Parts: sequence; C-alpha cells; structure tokens
Amino acid sequence: MAIEVEHKFTKRDVEFLLDCCLNRTLGEIDRNHVFDRTIKSPKITGIAGDVIEQSVFGYKANSSKEPDLIIDDVKTELKTTGIRFSKKEKNKYEAKEPVSITAVSPNTIIDEEFNTSHFWQKLEHLLFVYYLYSSAKKTVPAAEYAAFLVKGYQFVEFSEDDKEILKQDWLIVRNFIQSLNKNPSLYPEISHLRSKLLFIDTAPKWPHPPRFRLKRSLVTSIVQSHFKESLEQLPQKYDTYSEIDSKCCEITRLYKGWTVSKLVKEFEINGKIDKGIGERLVVRMFGGSAKKMQKIDLFNKIGLIGKTIVLTEKGKRTEDMKLFRIDFDEIIPDNNNFSESEIYDFFIGNQVLCIMFEEHDKNDFGKNTFIGFKRLSFSDELIDFCVKPVWERIWHLVINKELKDIPVLDKHGNVRINKTGVPQTAPNFPKSSESVVFVRGDSSDSTKKTEIVNGIRMYRQYIWIKGSYVSEMLKEKDFI
Repeated sequence: MAIEVEHKFTKRDVEFLLDCCLNRTLGEIDRNHVFDRTIKSPKITGIAGDVIEQSVFGYKANSSKEPDLIIDDVKTELKTTGIRFSKKEKNKYEAKEPVSITAVSPNTIIDEEFNTSHFWQKLEHLLFVYYLYSSAKKTVPAAEYAAFLVKGYQFVEFSEDDKEILKQDWLIVRNFIQSLNKNPSLYPEISHLRSKLLFIDTAPKWPHPPRFRLKRSLVTSIVQSHFKESLEQLPQKYDTYSEIDSKCCEITRLYKGWTVSKLVKEFEINGKIDKGIGERLVVRMFGGSAKKMQKIDLFNKIGLIGKTIVLTEKGKRTEDMKLFRIDFDEIIPDNNNFSESEIYDFFIGNQVLCIMFEEHDKNDFGKNTFIGFKRLSFSDELIDFCVKPVWERIWHLVINKELKDIPVLDKHGNVRINKTGVPQTAPNFPKSSESVVFVRGDSSDSTKKTEIVNGIRMYRQYIWIKGSYVSEMLKEKDFI
C-alpha cells in the first residue's frame, strides 16, 4: 500500500509540529479528540501513538507494512514510546518497554534479503516521539494517558556498526525459519533464539503470531543518547554474540590461572579487592575503563549483565545470585499479566556474563584465580515454572493484603537478632527454601528499612536465584 500524499512532510514541518507539543500533555495536543474513544473503550491500547498520528500529523493508523511518513522524500517510521525516570539512576530516563517493529511473517521472510526486508524498511529511518509515563502504576486506563507530557522527539538512523548487528540478528531469525522448511510444528523454537540475539527479540510466543521487537535495553540506550547521557564505547566492534564469545576466549587464553591481585596490578586498578572487582576487570580486558559493564554502550544496549562467580576448588557455587530490585509500583489490582511485568522483561531481555574464579582463600579474594567465562540465558522452562509462580505469589500477597512481617528464626527455632540487637523480621515473600527463584531483602544499613509495602517497612527487596541452581546451569554450559 502506497503512503498517501497527506503523509508527506518536510523535516522543518515535522520539527515545528513536534516543538509545539513539547512539555504539553497528550490531552492538550489532542485537537482531533482521539481520547473520546476511551469513554467506550477504557482499555484501548496504543492511545499515545494514535494521538501523535491523528492529532499532530493528521492521519489515521493503518496496518501497512510501509513506514508511516515521508519526510523530505525519505520514508520514515513513526514510533511513539513511553519513557520514565530510572530507579537505578536518579534524573535519568529509560524506556518503558520494548518497541514493536513488524510481524515475523514466515511465508514472506524466507525469500527476503536484509536490505530490502520489511524489517529494515521499518528501521532504516525512525522518528521517535517520547512521552513521560509518570504514573506510579504499571498499567493505567487509556484515558489517563491524557495527563502524560510529551518530552522529546528524535530522528534515529542506526550507525553502520549497529546496522550490522541488526542484520546479523535478523539473519539468525530468517535462517531459522528457512531451515524449518515450512514445518509449523517447529515454530515454537523461535523463542529459543533470544540467547543469540543482541538487539532484538520476538514476542509473543508461538502460536501467537510473533513480532520483531527492539529490546528495551536498546531503546533505553537510544533514549539516553537523545537526552545527552552517553556511555563508553569499546575500541573494537562486535556484531554477534559469537564475536563477543571469541573475545572472551582470547581473554581466557591470556589470563587463565592469574590471581585477582595479579590481574588488578596488570590493569592498574586501584581500590578495594573484593567481588566487585570482577566487572571492572572484564571492562578493562575488553579495552574499556568504566567500573560497571552497564556503563559500556554495547553491553548496555544488548542487556549483558556481569556477575562474578566464585567456585570452590571442588567446583561448587559459594552463594546465591542477586539479580534486580523489585518495583512494587507495577503491582496493581487490574493487571496480573506476568508477560507485562518488569520481572518477565528482565528474564526475557537480559543475559549474564559469568566471570568465573576459583576460590583458594575465603578471607582473601585477591588469592582467587581467574578460570574463564560462561554466558547464561534464562530458559522458557525457568521463566514459566520458576519465575512466573514467584511473580504471581508476590502479586497475590500485595493485592490481597496478605503480606506479613514475620520473625526470622534460626535452625533451633529461635528469633535471630541483628548485630544492632534488633530482632530480625522479613516479609512472607517466596524464600529460597521454597523456590529456585526467590525474594530477599538487602541493605547496606541493617537499621534502616526504606521500602514500604502495604504499610510494612522492609529492606529493599530483590529477585535472586538459588546458588545451587546456578551451579547446575553452569555445569551444563561449557566455558566460552
């Protein structure tokens, strides 16, 4: 379907139209009364995009595979997406969710080449319009979007390096579908490709027709670059996980068997030598200088998280793995859809680069030796049978007011006492004794419980994976 004439604009026209929207609410710019539809359809989706399309650019939504606009004779895809303030880094924006691009059409993609594919046609020239999702609730009725401010817009054209990554990701999906020889019984395996994909994923799961999406981590990187929050670039480019793995192999050949103390001296890292040094070492080994892997542009875009793993000399894991802090603001009565939760998004969108050390002295991390890397992705089985029940339990406890603060007992049944003399208590979230994935509080100050849920004071609550399970996952993975 060809784009109609009224979809044509000059860049100057576009900038004028959108400049007039900045720091105004979606309701204020809705001159075509798009929000009237929410009276009869309070749960309608995509209302923010409808407002930008119909009330700013003056055209109706369509299902065409062609990009939405022609700007200075260039076909441009319009994406209206929510941003929010990051809880990890105050005053910084992050993407609210992944960005859907186009359908994964088995009957079409098998005959496509990347440069002429529907996928790249949608991505080659992008116009992002950002609104601030400022509600404390994860999901709000469509009518409440009227109060959200338009905060910015951005013309996006991927660099040649990023284009190559997108191409390699797309080829992984295209080649997989070609290999099926139109056998639909094997399509469910498409979700298993995510461990190989850097910038994209596919959702929802088969048999629902999957769509290509830009990962939330990638969209966050684009958002932060627009708002002048730059991350460090590595000196070498990596287009696939295979290339990242090859670099890890090279690092292992060079430094396997070195003690942490020797590595710290080699890479001229100052400061305390403890588990936190693992990420700094990896960044230096890749040629960077940041203290955290998430401060590196590539790792941040692809959702690759670094975790220091210390094994005993018998190969056993020494402790549980802390993953991320729970956002209780997203737990609301009218939405217990696991697939829309941040917990689901984390496990779908991230992988863990395990920085492996062998323990030789429990009291001196510097004596531990580097043994290599393993990369973990989270299986559908773990997500469906371990993560989902924990999410549902958290949601049930909070929404049904069944959350309680209960005493923490030792093995003899006595209440444990903190070093400060205060009896230990903890909320009745799923514990490690009940589940592979569990909830545990954490704080740098045991006297301060800064999280409040249902009126109960508690430490900040995190999702963890049991160390014994991580150990089993690692055993199934070869060293990179």
